[in-house]
Amino acid sequence: MEKFEKVHGVAAPMPLINIDTDMIIPKVHLKTIKRSGLGVVLFDEMRYHDHGGENEEFVLNKPAYRATEILVAGDNFGCGSSREHAPWAIKDFGIKVVISTSFADIFFNNCFKNGILPIVVEEEHHAVLMEDAHKGENARMTVHLEDQQITTSDGVVIAFEVDPHRKHCLLNGLDDIGLTMEKDHHIDKFEDHASQARPWV
Repeated sequence: MEKFEKVHGVAAPMPLINIDTDMIIPKVHLKTIKRSGLGVVLFDEMRYHDHGGENEEFVLNKPAYRATEILVAGDNFGCGSSREHAPWAIKDFGIKVVISTSFADIFFNNCFKNGILPIVVEEEHHAVLMEDAHKGENARMTVHLEDQQITTSDGVVIAFEVDPHRKHCLLNGLDDIGLTMEKDHHIDKFEDHASQARPWV
């Protein structure tokens, strides 16, 4: 997993509330177990017309937001079924930060495990960030994990909370396997001791 430090760029506004995991990635695309290649079908049913062409009105199809790394989303983002393909698709598209007033618990947890920073903010701060995101390509937002701050294009600074353990994992690029490997010397010591104590095993 890549280390997460700071993201600076245009934020895409998506004010819809209750965007569920089926809207993020429809079930027809859940056959794969690969994490790569899902970005193209992110928000598939909103992003494309039935005939396959792009919906020019959808925010991520607009020139200003095609390469966005920050998404400012409506309340209760990621609700619905607990498919891990949802954060896989978000990450594969290139989005590293999702900001909302609330998230579904399972989606929220899955984001951290896949290198995405989900940020919960108060409604008043959310309104400021959503307005800033609507400004388009001339407005760039900064999300600094170490300082736990979001800075708008106008210089407004908004602090956010993040669990210290999850912050440590993101800053150091540690997924569950990485966390285990941090303890490799303890594992080696245990295995050496176990083989000496039970050589027949």
